[in-house]
Amino acid sequence: MLPPDRLVHELAGYGRTLVAFSGGVDSSVVLAAAVRALGAADVAAVTAVSPSLPASEQSLTSEFCADLGVKHHLVETRELDVAGYRDNGPTRCYFCKSTLLDTARGVAAEHGYTAITTGTNASDVAAGFRPGIRAAAERGARTPLADLGLDKEAVRAIARGWDLSTAEKPAAACLSSRIAYGVTITPQRLARVERAEAAARRLLAAHHVHNVRVRDLGESVRLEVDDHAVVPARSDASLREAIRSAGFGAVDVTVEAFRSGSMNALLENPDSWRNA
Repeated sequence: MLPPDRLVHELAGYGRTLVAFSGGVDSSVVLAAAVRALGAADVAAVTAVSPSLPASEQSLTSEFCADLGVKHHLVETRELDVAGYRDNGPTRCYFCKSTLLDTARGVAAEHGYTAITTGTNASDVAAGFRPGIRAAAERGARTPLADLGLDKEAVRAIARGWDLSTAEKPAAACLSSRIAYGVTITPQRLARVERAEAAARRLLAAHHVHNVRVRDLGESVRLEVDDHAVVPARSDASLREAIRSAGFGAVDVTVEAFRSGSMNALLENPDSWRNA
């Protein structure tokens, strides 16, 4: 059985399903597979609305759900009210996912969904240092991609085969992931990261960048871009000025190659947090 067929077959046994939908390729494949397995009437998506979700992403999630014909629950999660999240320690994602899944369970109970699923894939599990996975598991969330051993590349292959609009979408972790551990998360910090990334992506459009991250390190900022765009980004004074003008003020702005999980490397002993 091919991976797409296996995924559809897996979800067919879930019953009415609510998908925790971030708008990324992983959760979009789960949502599309659920519709293929169960029909749009027995599937819905739930998306957390908070300052850590860029406004552009929220509109894209709604468009994707409308295209599939599924109900889309946009719920305010208020994770910034949770000290463990706001204080931004290494297990921040645990508190984020806990808040989302607790909210999702309320939506599921109200609307009669028997299963809640996430887009966790096999690559996420293998990577370790994913406290959000533990929070979801504690709340009974299903992980069909990981359960079937489907890694990031396999998921993208399914998205391409199904011609999903998210198939080539770059990874887009929440805005809080741009803020160094130990630096308090506030709506103002999240908003300036969002503005700075939008400005950087606009100024680098001619270089066809895929990944753009503005890392708030507290006293400085690091812009991360695809390898091929590092040299032109470093030589572009207007780019650094745009980042400062987004709300960072007169801080040092450096440019490095994009690396997923690079903030984890700033921890004193990053390996000790694997599987946290």
